[in-house]
Amino acid sequence: MDTTRQLKVARLVQKEIAEIFLNEGKNYFGSAFITVTGTRISPDLSFAKIYLSLFGAKDREVLLKLIKSHQNEIRNKLGQRIKNQVRIIPELNFYIDDTMDYAQKINELLNKK
Repeated sequence: MDTTRQLKVARLVQKEIAEIFLNEGKNYFGSAFITVTGTRISPDLSFAKIYLSLFGAKDREVLLKLIKSHQNEIRNKLGQRIKNQVRIIPELNFYIDDTMDYAQKINELLNKK
């Protein structure tokens, strides 16, 4: 169960990371459309798991590796944006959010019968 502080920091990080991808994503990732679908923050607020939905990419795994290669730059930009609101800028870990793929697979299985 996440605390209120964890939830607030998670929402803040999600909002700011989404704006970073929106404003500066084209410089790093081309025409790929990246959506931040969720964020989880550790109890000590030092680690963030960021779940991404990737569209417009031929290979999602390659795009995820590219995002991870720019992880320090993204964290730096995040720090510039939220430095007055949090004491520790969390370490960022990016993951592909596959809930839409899972839901589509379940839907296809249900439609077969």
